[in-house]
Amino acid sequence: MPFVICCYIGVLTFLLIKRKANNMAVSYNGLWKMLIDKNMYKKDLSADLGISSATMAKMGRGENVSMDILEKICDYMDCNIGDIMSFEKDRDEKDG
Repeated sequence: MPFVICCYIGVLTFLLIKRKANNMAVSYNGLWKMLIDKNMYKKDLSADLGISSATMAKMGRGENVSMDILEKICDYMDCNIGDIMSFEKDRDEKDG
């Protein structure tokens, strides 16, 4: 349990930094790859966990979603948050 709290605080810190500096983007590529490996579709995940289509669309666009959603996904996929998401520098930052 302390590890989960530590991860939660770490992710919140990253989200706050992203909002302040605006140079990091969220990537859910780990989740999409995991779904492919398990022969699942996004709609399967959405239906099984009760995740709205709006939230799935936000994830598809690389936008922030709630920690509750990420926790549900991690529990369902039996993985850690770093397996399903990461933070990447924005394209503008990479080019400059």
